[in-house]
Order: sequence, then structure tokens, then C-alpha cells
Amino acid sequence: MGVPSGLVRSLLLLFVFAIAVSWSLQRPVKRHCIDQQVIQPIQFRGLGDIGFDLSQATIPLQEIRSGGPPKDGIPSLSNPKIVSAAEATYLRGSDRVIGVALGRESRAYPLAILNYHEIINDRIGEMPIAVTYCPLCDSAVVFDRQTPLGEREFGVSGLLYNSNVLMYDRSNGVVPSTESLWSQVKGEGVSGPGAGMKLTVLPMEVTTWAGWQNRNPNTTVVSSETGHRRNYQASPYAGYFQQPNLMFPAKPISNSLPLKQSVLGVWDDAHALAIPVSAFGGKSTHIERSLGNRKFTVAFDADDQTIRVVKADAGVQWIQTFWFAWYAFRPETKIASR
Repeated sequence: MGVPSGLVRSLLLLFVFAIAVSWSLQRPVKRHCIDQQVIQPIQFRGLGDIGFDLSQATIPLQEIRSGGPPKDGIPSLSNPKIVSAAEATYLRGSDRVIGVALGRESRAYPLAILNYHEIINDRIGEMPIAVTYCPLCDSAVVFDRQTPLGEREFGVSGLLYNSNVLMYDRSNGVVPSTESLWSQVKGEGVSGPGAGMKLTVLPMEVTTWAGWQNRNPNTTVVSSETGHRRNYQASPYAGYFQQPNLMFPAKPISNSLPLKQSVLGVWDDAHALAIPVSAFGGKSTHIERSLGNRKFTVAFDADDQTIRVVKADAGVQWIQTFWFAWYAFRPETKIASR
């Protein structure tokens, strides 16, 4: 008596399913849409291993991690197409943007774009700027691209330190390339000729597209026509933002706030202060704070849960980021209360 064909099919399907489950459990972790394996920590056999000059490193080499994609696997943008607010039909009012206002010009850089590119090399007026965003830290910083090494263009190295992107500098074709590594949250070079050099941080805010337009009605914005095939309507980090764990290690860690609590990190040459949403008691308001003798004023919007600096004395700088990243780079920080 033969085995019923239905049973054979069922057994075959069960076998295929078991193989598929086994294969999926062994697949390497993917950082996001770019199909690359995450390797941690990176193993160095020499300074040329990863394509960067690691001499004069100011951070422990053993704590550098590969984020998965290789050098330029996450492609930064340079001289992006800029459109008017009316032409940016791909944006919704609730979409988050990094807003930059320099002189008489204002421009928005949507996080929907930066999720896939992390760095936008642009120019507002005569100012060469780098608008940077690390989704793993939800960290947004805008830098002047004029450095002690000359005017630079920045790319994504594929490496991380404290779960934060390490940028690298490219030449503008006039100055020889050094390809030093630069820490985004730290705002300075961490290896190569740029080691120890600080980048100039420029004023910016992270807000909603609607909020930015209301305050800057003549704003321009980066177009979704970037030259790359990406689904800018979908966030590859949505799942990461919804769970409390980190994808990569960072230290030191403090549980004074939830690791992924969004904070406005404010500092000068001698002080550091983290301002979390909880410091505002859930009400839209303006508050004045100080760093030593330097004063600054921040505004909180309860509807969209955004914090922005509206006035600051010279020497006050700021970044928006997750608490874990701010503390990892500035463990001396204080936390603002109500």
C-alpha cells in the first residue's frame, strides 16, 4: 500500500518550511534597506584595512563598529536639487525636517531623505554646510564645511562609534583628500590629519514640515529627486524607533532617562545640559536656561513634541539626539528639570 499523495505533499511542505526557518535564523542582521551584513566589532589587521587613515586616533579602535554598509554604501548627497515649498508635494505636514536659516535664506532637509543618505552637502548663500543625521541616534547636527583642512565634502564611512555615524571628509578637488574620520555627535575629527579638529556647529532645529513652513513661509526644501532609487515614503528605521533596545553598543550608558528619549543637547566650552520633553510639563511654552553666564531660550510645542532654540548667546551650541548618544559623548551633562 503506497503513501497517500496528500501526506507526501504535506511532509514536503513541512520540510521546506523547516529549512526556510532555519535559514532565516542564520541570516546576518541587516541595518536597513541596503543589503549588507552587520559586523561587530571590526577587526583591524592594519591601517589600510578599512580604507581610512587611523593614525592619531582619539577614540579606542576596538570600539569602532561596522554599521553593515561599506564606505559610501549609504550615499551622501551633494548639491541636491532644491525646490519651493509648493513643489514639495511628497511631504506631509507632520513629516520631520531639519530646518536651517542663514542670513535671509531658509531651507528644510526632510528626515525622510536623510534616513537613506545621512549627510547632505549643500550651500546656503556663500556658506558651505553639511546637514547630518544619524537614524541610530536620531541625531541632527549642521556643520560648516569650512574646516582647518580647508573646505571639505563629507561622506558616510560605514563605521560607527557609540552607535553614531563616523563621517569622512572628501576634498573639493582643490585640496588633497585626507579622508579623516569625524564623529557626528562629538563634532570633531577622531583619526587621520583631522584628529582633534573641531567642526563649527551651525544653528538648526528639528521640527515638522508644517511648523517650519509657518515660521519660514519663503523656505525652500530638498527635492525627492535625488538621483537614487529609494522609497522616501517609508522609513527603514520605523521598527527600531518603536523598541527600546539599541542596535549597536554605546558607553557609558545612563538610565536617568529612557535610552531613546529625545533630548536637546546644549553645550558651550565648559558646560553640557540635556533638555528632555519632560522638562516642559506637557505644555507649549518658552523657557530660559543658562550655561554658566551664557543664556539661551528654548520653545516647546506640545502638539508635535518638538524643542527648538529661539535665542542664544554666542558660544552656545546644540544638537537634537537620543539620550543614550548624548550621554555617551558627554557623561558630565546635567539634565534640565521643570
